[in-house]
Amino acid sequence: MTGPRFDTSGPGATDPLDEIIRIEGGQVLATLIRLTGDIDRAEDALQDAALTAAEVWKRDGLPNSPGAWLTTVARNRALDMIRRESRRAPKEEAAFRMLTDAPASTFVGREADDSTDDVGDDILRLLFTCCHPALSEESRIALALRTICGLSTVDIARVFVVPDATIGQRISRAKAKIANARIPYRVPPAHELPDRLDGVLRVIYLLFTAGHHAPAGELASRVDLACEGIRLGRLMISLMPDEPECTGLTALMLATHARTGARLDGDGDLVLLSDQDRSLWDHTAIAEAAQMVESILRRRRPGIYQIQAAIACLHSLAPSFAETDWPQIVLLYALLEARWRTPIVRVNRAIAVAEVDGPAAGLVLLDELSGSPIERWHLYWATRADFLRRLGSTADAIDAYRRALACPCNDTDCRFLESRLTSLGAP
Repeated sequence: MTGPRFDTSGPGATDPLDEIIRIEGGQVLATLIRLTGDIDRAEDALQDAALTAAEVWKRDGLPNSPGAWLTTVARNRALDMIRRESRRAPKEEAAFRMLTDAPASTFVGREADDSTDDVGDDILRLLFTCCHPALSEESRIALALRTICGLSTVDIARVFVVPDATIGQRISRAKAKIANARIPYRVPPAHELPDRLDGVLRVIYLLFTAGHHAPAGELASRVDLACEGIRLGRLMISLMPDEPECTGLTALMLATHARTGARLDGDGDLVLLSDQDRSLWDHTAIAEAAQMVESILRRRRPGIYQIQAAIACLHSLAPSFAETDWPQIVLLYALLEARWRTPIVRVNRAIAVAEVDGPAAGLVLLDELSGSPIERWHLYWATRADFLRRLGSTADAIDAYRRALACPCNDTDCRFLESRLTSLGAP
């Protein structure tokens, strides 16, 4: 049985296939990688399945379970690829047996069992594989964002604020290392988990960030990634219940995601935190996040995700923007920067300092970043422009907003920056 047919020829029409690949592609790919043991082969098989779907679904309509349909077709494509190889290496023989012997349930959903570990979640297995200590930190994260999130190299470059070619090289090196070192696709045994924890948590953090603030398209176009980040965070808590950073990261994501309903107006344009209708926030999720933060801070092992979770909860629990505990947030950002000295943390700290000591004080903190790669990040220039605007330096603010627009950013942010320029009388 199939669903309704769809038409992608009309003006403004969207292709459901793109949406399905975007949302389900990571799970399908993770399952294929586990079964084939080869990232490139799995990606090729999924691409072939997507091309077939574009033809079949347009003719016959959407199947009831598009993700399962894609997985089954991609699995058959992978089998065809291996069959065409006249002399198969042991790895290919093993993949062939896995693909032919696995029951149908193996290809559907997230509950399939695997003898190599006790966690029946292909996404988490792939995440731990991408975060193997044999890979460099940059390569781990780039590969994970490419395979699990389905982000393009261009979008990942925006997340890292680096040139596109750099990301392509990192991904290629990571794939080669996994293949050459025969790194297994599994969640490692308990004694190996701590060595991969930082990498895994950072990938989940960036996955959520890409969903909360999409690097391209509309700001909320990848909200599925934010939900997946929260799901993986909860899974990490069950896997490592005594690790406070797992709970801290999940609390951070919950408290941040809780504000999603108020971030855009009816036209899809950005609504700043100061102007949001707080009745639209998910206060149940905020309460859960606050309870998590309170429980882990008692352990007195503060880490970067716990600190950020505390900041997010202070924002989310405040009755209004004016009643936000900005002095406490400034202290927390100073503590965070001492442990995690990144330009992005500095920009956020400057925003908090500006609320306490005025925009001139925030500008001083930004000046220390002058000439660094952060100048490729549009939100650095947008923050600088806002400080200058509030100080009455209109010409400098206009210049900063224009420099922000010259950086890669999503469509929602671009519209906001353009509206700021218009409000300042800039052509």
